[in-house]
Amino acid sequence: MSQSLNRFLGDSLFRTIVKLAVISFVVGIILNAIGTTPWEVWESIKNFFVSLYNLGFDALWSIGRYLVWGAVIVVPIFIIMRLLKIGR
Repeated sequence: MSQSLNRFLGDSLFRTIVKLAVISFVVGIILNAIGTTPWEVWESIKNFFVSLYNLGFDALWSIGRYLVWGAVIVVPIFIIMRLLKIGR
């Protein structure tokens, strides 16, 4: 059990707790310095995804269109570069 727990955590339980405590302390200092709270961070993340969802499927069509437009340029260049590299 102990080895599987250590493998999951990447280190011993005590060392992992100490690392997490130090990182948590540093992040807390940074959040305080920029004047925000963890709740505001979570709300911002939630609002981002809600806004993204509210954009609807038009946004997905735009993303798909940009992907195809880029692929029209990138894929032939990639193929040409690979063909030129084979000759070497």
